[in-house]
Amino acid sequence: MPSRNVDRSLPAVPLGAMLLAAGLALWLLLRPELLSGLAMPLRLPLIGLGVWALGSAFMQPLGLELRRPWLRRATMPPLSLAALALFTLVVVLRAWWS
Repeated sequence: MPSRNVDRSLPAVPLGAMLLAAGLALWLLLRPELLSGLAMPLRLPLIGLGVWALGSAFMQPLGLELRRPWLRRATMPPLSLAALALFTLVVVLRAWWS
């Protein structure tokens, strides 16, 4: 019987996004003042962006998908990766500026 060479590894992009999201989540746990130091009109949209970016980065490698088409599009690449990149940029700039 021939052996099957089945590659069951995670794709590189979702795995990298999940590792970046995990790093950002830990960084914000250690330094919450990066977001809490902002004024409320700036803080609330950034919290929403962070929830979207980090949540979709963790959903994709786990194979979770939403049923509604517009939600599925918002949590799949390229929109989810753009949200993660924007949130990462904001957090890094806040850390650099502080």
